[in-house]
Amino acid sequence: MPTASPTPDLPTFAHVQRAAQVLQGVAHRTPVMTSATADERTGARVFFKCENFQRMGAFKFRGAYNAIANLDQARKRAGVLTFSSGNHAQAIALAARLQGVAATIIMPHDAPAAKRAATEGYGGKVVVYDRYRQDREEVARRLQAESGAALIPPYDHEHVIAGQGTAALELFEEAGALDYLFVCLGGGGLLAGCALAAKALHPQCTVIGVEPEAGNDGQQSLRKGEVVRIPTPKSIADGALTTHLGRLTFPIIQHNVADILTVTDAQLENSVRFFAERMKMVVEPTGTLAATAVLEQSLDLRGKRVGVVISGGNVDLKAYARILAGPGDQTDSRAA
Repeated sequence: MPTASPTPDLPTFAHVQRAAQVLQGVAHRTPVMTSATADERTGARVFFKCENFQRMGAFKFRGAYNAIANLDQARKRAGVLTFSSGNHAQAIALAARLQGVAATIIMPHDAPAAKRAATEGYGGKVVVYDRYRQDREEVARRLQAESGAALIPPYDHEHVIAGQGTAALELFEEAGALDYLFVCLGGGGLLAGCALAAKALHPQCTVIGVEPEAGNDGQQSLRKGEVVRIPTPKSIADGALTTHLGRLTFPIIQHNVADILTVTDAQLENSVRFFAERMKMVVEPTGTLAATAVLEQSLDLRGKRVGVVISGGNVDLKAYARILAGPGDQTDSRAA
């Protein structure tokens, strides 16, 4: 359950509002979609905020652009540096290019090929590391010392958190009051930002985070009351393979998020197929985390108005084809 108020130096809803101004006319205002099938399955009225239609294919563009925009000119000239498994990498590369800033991205050796190719296509310089043997933050610190670039981490950054929160801000503006808001969870930037928006705009809304079962550090942390670190998890939700929540994201989540649920890889694959078959959308496994908890009826949502953030659609096409060819539900492919 939510606890005492977070410390004053954490980002607030005011930061989210300022980020919305920075992103106006730059980030896409992504669609909010519904599905008769999803509503029938859950007994709820479900609103999907489709960040798979965001620039570079994921919500990460919001935080990346906002963070770079808040740098002064001297720091922009020195360039930016980050570490990411894929979506934040692409987001920093694109956001940096749009603002005339050089970007270096540290990516794991096993990052999806499509995400690395896109990152390089946006102009980012990629440095590869082994996520199972090396600490990406140590690699980042070494490169930062050599270059003087500004480090913009994937989630534990006030302007990144604020930018991500604009997704929920837009969802509430379009869908109105919600009883529940389900948000994907990796390092917590999206969940923290969306929780700030939810609690400011509709305090009665219950915010739920969802992470892969293999990487439930967030769930453990929320229940234990302190940040829990785990070994690098293995899951098809490659965008959520973090080992711990952040110094900023954890207290925001602790104060504003009611619970954190987990879902299995098999359930994620079912959701990928659901979006392809019933809503005609490409959604990556990580992007379906929040939706999967809803579609699998992890909570009784009958009669409720439910918001779901679909976080991204940058899936490797070979992996996507394999998932689509899997067992799944034997349903027809009529539009929802």
